[in-house]
Amino acid sequence: MKPFTLVYFILSIVLYFVALPFLVYLSFKKKYKESIPARFFLFNNSPFSSKESIWFHVCSLGEARALKPILKELGDLDVKITTITHTGQNEAKKYKAEVRYLPYEMFLPFWMTKQKILVVLEAEFWFMLFTVAQLKKTRIILLNGRISDKSVKKYLQFAWFYKKFFSTIEMIYAQSELDKNRFIALGARNIEVIGNIKLSAEINKSRDYVKLDVELIVAGSTHEGEEESVLKSFIQYRKHSDAKLIVVPRHPERFESVYTLMQIFTKDNDLSISRFTDTNEFKTDIILLDKMGELNNIYAISDIAILGGAFRNDVGGHNPLEPAYFGCKIITGKHFFHQKELFKYVHHVQYVEADEIHKALKDSKNLPSSRVDETINLESVINRIKNNPK
Repeated sequence: MKPFTLVYFILSIVLYFVALPFLVYLSFKKKYKESIPARFFLFNNSPFSSKESIWFHVCSLGEARALKPILKELGDLDVKITTITHTGQNEAKKYKAEVRYLPYEMFLPFWMTKQKILVVLEAEFWFMLFTVAQLKKTRIILLNGRISDKSVKKYLQFAWFYKKFFSTIEMIYAQSELDKNRFIALGARNIEVIGNIKLSAEINKSRDYVKLDVELIVAGSTHEGEEESVLKSFIQYRKHSDAKLIVVPRHPERFESVYTLMQIFTKDNDLSISRFTDTNEFKTDIILLDKMGELNNIYAISDIAILGGAFRNDVGGHNPLEPAYFGCKIITGKHFFHQKELFKYVHHVQYVEADEIHKALKDSKNLPSSRVDETINLESVINRIKNNPK
């Protein structure tokens, strides 16, 4: 082990023991009760089988879903997947693959086994993951690589570190020319721009709901603070329009708090509320969709989608392709820095501040539905993964 790598490894151990009480505390939280014990204590998280395979590492739900067209092209080849989040883990388990949580860095030298290739998605830059893979003679490619506007200054301050980091990578498939230039500035080489692989994702619904006879607005993938703005705007909008609102929080552990918020906002208004799981119907004025896996089904019958994650400055937005695919008129915030490449391909989107949602709802009556025209070619990626680059 090189001196720098040894120092980094020792620091990871020190940080682990410093954070240990906090990790134990978080492991009792519903959101982390599976992922933290698996990642930081290796609970029910044994190493992969010894068979050398194609290993994909993703962070969460969106990246796990983006694997679907790639895995389809790989056919019956043996696949392994690691994730960071619980939602990503659940999505990955839908594939024919060995699935694990990626352990904390100090465990990786002992946990990782040699694979044919490691395919890392987006910005999962874990130094020990790349270093140990290289030591075990596992080929590495970075797929859907990106460096956001918000992160680029931080990365450039540590360019000396990332130059070591990116030297382990065989090929980087970047989302855009801007991302390519940022990787080059950090010392990376062998970069090809292919666009965002989420453009190749199959978008579908799991069940059909009957379209309502009134305007339906869905607030999808919302985060703390965003529901309040949406509810305020909708209540104001309802004074002049016959409409219903479905609220879909991004994280299921927030269902209770969002429902409480709905109760507070409708207390002095003549609006009815319900939980979807209580009725499986859309009869009330505001519905909390407190069930995972239903968002696309709701987009399919909605007229307007208020896409969350971009009305705050610390989330970076969410995938606009799904509501656009179903022809929703999209309203979102201005802080979509993690999804900037995808939004380039979606037409007729309103980008507003949180206090402008009401105006955007009114303006939607005179605007066309959103749409996506572009596609992506994954042939070069599939060939390289199969160790047959052209």
